[in-house]
Amino acid sequence: MGEVIYFRHRVRYQPSDTPFSQMNITPLIDVMLVLLVMLILAVPAAMHQTSVDLPQEGPAIDKTPPIIQNLVVTSDGVANWNGAIVNDETLKVRLRALAIAGDALRIETDGYARYERFNQLIAMVKEAGVENLGFVGNSRHKQWSKPLVG
Repeated sequence: MGEVIYFRHRVRYQPSDTPFSQMNITPLIDVMLVLLVMLILAVPAAMHQTSVDLPQEGPAIDKTPPIIQNLVVTSDGVANWNGAIVNDETLKVRLRALAIAGDALRIETDGYARYERFNQLIAMVKEAGVENLGFVGNSRHKQWSKPLVG
């Protein structure tokens, strides 16, 4: 018979009980990616703000209640001043007159009005110098989705 030749096989890795000397960074990378996505989503919302300087409490000078003017913003962005539709230029004039007179302004916004339009109106109020300001009807904005019609 002929001679039998055995080839030596490579030694495969055998698991052992010795600990790894390297750290598993896969969970760390996953956490960092989640934080990056959260940062990407949160930064644009935080950058579109209008800061409003609220008046500080001071001594009461006048005890007569101020005249209250109503500003209503509809879902299509139309501004109503005490029930009458006004454009932005007329609104700016009325807001300046309201600030000079020291009267109060109540703002009521439809739940489906665009935030961009509301932000524009708040910027106009701040620019006019209105200090006596209140928001009406915020409790009905708890529902975020539009109701289905039909």
